[in-house]
Amino acid sequence: MTGPLDGKVALVTGATRGLGRAIADALAEAGATVVVSSRKAEACAKVAAEITAATGVPAYPLPLHVGDWDAIEPAVDAIVAEHGRIDVLVNNAGIAPLAPSAKDVTEALFDKTIDVNLKGPFRLMAVAGAHMHAAGGGSIINISSIGAERPSPPEATYAASKNGLNALTRAFAQEYAPTVRVNCVMPGAFATDMASEWDDDFIGVVTHRLPAERLGDPRELAGMVVHLASDVAGYTTGALIPVDGGRTAVY
Repeated sequence: MTGPLDGKVALVTGATRGLGRAIADALAEAGATVVVSSRKAEACAKVAAEITAATGVPAYPLPLHVGDWDAIEPAVDAIVAEHGRIDVLVNNAGIAPLAPSAKDVTEALFDKTIDVNLKGPFRLMAVAGAHMHAAGGGSIINISSIGAERPSPPEATYAASKNGLNALTRAFAQEYAPTVRVNCVMPGAFATDMASEWDDDFIGVVTHRLPAERLGDPRELAGMVVHLASDVAGYTTGALIPVDGGRTAVY
């Protein structure tokens, strides 16, 4: 049986846990060779081995700190040198610090949030997108947040970085057009390992007035990423797509 991503090579950042892990699993199940990336080498190797064992499709570890500008081009070049191509980039790595007030946000925390959530994805899109454009095609999927459009004060810095990622999505959709498509998925609340620490009262607050009346399953977001990575989404680019159980539909 063939999958919609057979023969494609996909880099997923922040791929060792949460939504990133679900995305990496789904891309491999769709036939893609997945490069599993995060800051921790041991975690990358473990997850890559698990994906290979579960799917029969080779997955490869790539330790990378996306906030390190100078590390990005060598990492992407290494993927192309080893696998001959890069077809899909999923910018998933991110941090989401909360602050009790704007005054409590330190310059170091502000800079770190921008580095990981915005500067790194920019550089990855620039470098990977150039390879894709030269090769004649590719798909970039950015993982943003509904917080980019519905920010709360404690997440102001995070929301600003994700709103910037939304803007980069539309800019890069033009930069490497028409051969490279660039889209953005904006998740709402999902039942990841982070959510396992939430109690029923907090989940009730999160899902209050939510049309779906529940948290999302990470596989439901991963399915959207697989769709955007595949050729059947060939006319979709520059799109900001909420996958949020209807949260952004409710005022």
